[in-house]
Amino acid sequence: MKKTLLLPCLLLFLLACGTARRGEPLYAPVPVSEPAVAKGEVVFNRFCQKCHPGGEAGLGPAINNKPVPGFIIRLQVRKGLGVMPAFKEKVISEEDLDNLMAYLKTLRKAKKQTAT
Repeated sequence: MKKTLLLPCLLLFLLACGTARRGEPLYAPVPVSEPAVAKGEVVFNRFCQKCHPGGEAGLGPAINNKPVPGFIIRLQVRKGLGVMPAFKEKVISEEDLDNLMAYLKTLRKAKKQTAT
């Protein structure tokens, strides 16, 4: 492939691989009445939101519609399986990971309640 075609093809690929959903959210904002959930939302927005917007599919897969046990999510966060980066304890502490898990649990409940 010629070098002159490489940049336009790369740009087209990057634009085509963006988030599919750009409209209104599928459900109401997550209630963050508990301190752990509120702190978990901060962690989610800092580290997860850009690839899993609102828990939906974006650059990464949806994470709020899979019945995956918490220890698998923790393993995924720590080890970074696939294309997901690893988030060691220096980046996301154990307490922050606990809070993130509380937020994800609340996020899943909100999605289920809206779906019914």
